[in-house]
Amino acid sequence: MELNQDRVKAMSKSSSQNVFFFGPDGSEGDFTQKNILGGKGAGLAEMTSLGIPVPPGFTISTTVCGIYNAEGKQIPEGIWSDILRNIGKIEKILEKGFGDKKNPLLVSVRSGARVSMPGMMDTILNLGLNDETTEGLADISKNPRFAYDSYRRFIQMYSNVVMGMNSSFLEVELEDLKEKKKVHNDTDLSAEDLKGLTLIFKKKILEHTGKKFPTDPIEQLRGAVSAVFESWNTARAITYRKLNSIPDTWGTAVNVQAMVFGNRGDDSATGVAFTRDPSTGEKKFFGEFLVNAQGEDVVAGIRTPLPISKLQEVMPAAYSQLVEIYQKLERHYKDMQDIEFTIEQNKLWMLQTRNGKRSAAASIRIAIEMLKENLISEKEALLRVNPYSVDQILHPTLDPKAKKNQLAKGLPASPGAACGQVVFTPEDAEKWSEGGKKTILVRTETSPEDIHGMVVAQGILTTRGGMTSHAAVVARGMGKSCVAGCGDINVDEHNEEFHVRGQVIKKGDVITLDGGTGEVFLGEVKTVEPKLSGEFAELMTLADKYRRLGIFTNADTPKDAVVARSFGAEGIGLCRTEHMFFDFDRIDAVREMIVAENKEDRKQALSKILPMQKGDFKQLFEVMKGYPVVIRLLDPPLHEFLPQTEADIANLAQKLNIDLNRLKAKIKSLHETNPMLGHRGCRLAVTFPEIYIMQARAIAEAAAEAKVIPEIMIPLINTEKELRLMRNLVEEEILRVQKETGTKFSYKIGTMIELPRAAITADEIAKEAEFFSFGTNDLTQTTLGLSRDDAGKFLGVYVGLGLFEKDPFVSIDRRGVGGLVKIAVDLGRKSRSDLKIGICGEHGGDPASIEFFNEVGLDYVSCSPYRVPVARLAAAQAAVLQKGKH
Repeated sequence: MELNQDRVKAMSKSSSQNVFFFGPDGSEGDFTQKNILGGKGAGLAEMTSLGIPVPPGFTISTTVCGIYNAEGKQIPEGIWSDILRNIGKIEKILEKGFGDKKNPLLVSVRSGARVSMPGMMDTILNLGLNDETTEGLADISKNPRFAYDSYRRFIQMYSNVVMGMNSSFLEVELEDLKEKKKVHNDTDLSAEDLKGLTLIFKKKILEHTGKKFPTDPIEQLRGAVSAVFESWNTARAITYRKLNSIPDTWGTAVNVQAMVFGNRGDDSATGVAFTRDPSTGEKKFFGEFLVNAQGEDVVAGIRTPLPISKLQEVMPAAYSQLVEIYQKLERHYKDMQDIEFTIEQNKLWMLQTRNGKRSAAASIRIAIEMLKENLISEKEALLRVNPYSVDQILHPTLDPKAKKNQLAKGLPASPGAACGQVVFTPEDAEKWSEGGKKTILVRTETSPEDIHGMVVAQGILTTRGGMTSHAAVVARGMGKSCVAGCGDINVDEHNEEFHVRGQVIKKGDVITLDGGTGEVFLGEVKTVEPKLSGEFAELMTLADKYRRLGIFTNADTPKDAVVARSFGAEGIGLCRTEHMFFDFDRIDAVREMIVAENKEDRKQALSKILPMQKGDFKQLFEVMKGYPVVIRLLDPPLHEFLPQTEADIANLAQKLNIDLNRLKAKIKSLHETNPMLGHRGCRLAVTFPEIYIMQARAIAEAAAEAKVIPEIMIPLINTEKELRLMRNLVEEEILRVQKETGTKFSYKIGTMIELPRAAITADEIAKEAEFFSFGTNDLTQTTLGLSRDDAGKFLGVYVGLGLFEKDPFVSIDRRGVGGLVKIAVDLGRKSRSDLKIGICGEHGGDPASIEFFNEVGLDYVSCSPYRVPVARLAAAQAAVLQKGKH
């Protein structure tokens, strides 16, 4: 055995904790150091400590990844010395030499971030082979075919992963050779066949990369370690981090481990398994393996793997040991494990254990069953389920086995799957729906004017807008699939078609949306309906036991309220009365009110709307059966209710018997340069008090008949004086109704805190309010100076550059917007100790935001109906975690 002299010198130096060894004498790390060892490295260290057979190796910490990128993509010499010293440790244990021609040590190189992360570097196996060491491997193993099979695999992997070679060029050569030799499987090729193939591979690599394939094992190792660190910043890895809120600063570890070989013949094998079924959560050993294969064969689909149960027939002793080990690992980690193993000449080696990825349904079942098995506590069971994933089981999803033809990808704005024929106008969506057709409404962007089409469409696709755009918010409220901000698509409304990547999709063509991933597919893709299992109900009951926050819903219709109640909502935290105005049978009366020239005409139009609103409110009260119902008075600017196209304006003029030019002038007069900050909210009632008077009457009459306690919310309050004026206006009408009907009922009047000034003067405003509800959508806009409908064009860049950690319209900006929330809570309660405080913005359904709202002491969060279970679980987790800090 020939030891490299530089490495001998390095071995004499002191060990650095940038590199952690694991071997038969124990490990320098353990699972508690997962953040620096990465998930894979921590698992290897822990298995070694448990006495489980693991090939010796070492882990280069995640810290080094940051150093590597900070120092111009160079491995510092001190750390490189540590790496060589640890290679020497493996050599000593196995009595092999790295680069030794007669008895070569080969290693694998794998990435391993602290969380499992697709997009990282693929594994490199058999590193250390060259023409000479391959001959040595052939001699010592007495199996030349195995040696050259290992060599050709190494060349393929290394050239692709480290040298950037397109792997398909080498795959073609392999397939051509099999065809020439008239064999079907790689295993049917001889040693001479494979030896000749390695020569062809190296020639092709030189042709395509301009570089010779490296033959020095030390050079190979340096290249592989560098490739792992560089894979942290590949486009795939960056995208995955963004989607899963993984900080860029975490970095990845590198795991270098002595090779064991599953391709040494029919007494060798390799496999991947889970200690429970990752799709269903069923308690059964689940996995696949291949005889005479290396790890990548199992997942590459080149050969069809066998179910893990068959291993009992093929290698009974190894299977029995594997079962014993997997059960030991699950008991030790108290969670489902994802394991990798290799059997070399009937000897079992474990290569990985980590907490396995699982579907939402599986995560719930596993958590509840492990609780019943006394493996984990109730609190641990709650923390095991990612609240973000709960959305998956509340909406139809695409069948994972179905064939798919992807057209484009946008933002996953509202989860669930939807399939239908493409339409470009809400009118067509409505008309086609009446004819029994299922539609997908495709728009550049949506507005409140489109609501009637959105209601009947199966799903909504927009080319603009973000995760909190109008389309996204309304779709989530309705429980409809929505893909927003799909910039690859160009909508041609005139010709009723859209263009994407050279394809033209016309009106009537069938597409499928996956609102959970943001993908758009051509044609129909089969869907799977959600099933709420018994474990799901048990988890929700457990969540209710531990959470402190109340969970309300944003609901504008009885249908929304019924859905929310079925999911466990304890009240309505936001009823947006303007959404009731858009129904086909009442929009004209609303428009008549808006274009009225005087107060009397306006009141006459409002009298037509009054019974409709009263009916709406009464139905909501009856559905909620005594649970709180918070009704927000009219908020949007009036121009949003008016038509914009020439044809629609002409049609309205005819309906209302108004001069067309006069109507156009009226519409023009209502135009605002910045309507978000203009004539809306309580400002409407300051100038047109009859609007809020009508709504107050409708609420009061409905409450008198339903015998409930209504909660009336005044939007966009800036000052205590505004709220006092509005409160007097509403109270006078309520008292008038009580006198007319001879009934007495309690009521509450409060306000939305959605402006910075309101937040910092909350002590004054609380004198006139029984409750606060934070409208965090607008509070975010007004605090950050961002329009949520326009910011989608550049917010992705901001998040990508780290200027925002997350999209502030999706997850609350804790320091800025959150700071104002905390100020308002403290000031409000200082002024009125019994002040009820909630939040009804989109952040009410975001688990990270819910954790913040729990910390600052809100009483409840309100979210869209389909996010109620998400909020219940997130609120419970927030309570458990907060209690754990004290």
